[in-house]
Amino acid sequence: MLKFVYDEKEYIIEKDKNVCLLNDEEKPVKGLSLDDILDMLVDLDEIDFDIQYYKEACVECLAGVKEKQKFFPFLEYHFYIYTKNQNFVISDIQNEYEGQSFNKLLKAKKVDDSYIVSLIICKNCQDTLIQIENCVV
Repeated sequence: MLKFVYDEKEYIIEKDKNVCLLNDEEKPVKGLSLDDILDMLVDLDEIDFDIQYYKEACVECLAGVKEKQKFFPFLEYHFYIYTKNQNFVISDIQNEYEGQSFNKLLKAKKVDDSYIVSLIICKNCQDTLIQIENCVV
């Protein structure tokens, strides 16, 4: 469970209640579960969320649809994970990553690919999407 306060509102992200994990379709990461991701986030001293606006409302609560809003607010946080043969190795938010970089790990042949993990939370109902996408760092 991840608990934090943003803009004077408490958010609680619980694995079995309001979280959907979408792994990359073409090159899914192996050896990384929703529990692992939530544990990494819980271990952080602070999560610096940004507000992002989407053209589509939250599918769970449809907040703002009745009011005919054109854009819908979500909290977003991003971090990177690195893999070797599509198996999870390390993330850039773990303590073990301190003093490392993707290039250092790549040269040492400890990793061979990178992914961005996006944590997207409905500002109204707290429905959460965690999306893993392959990317180039």
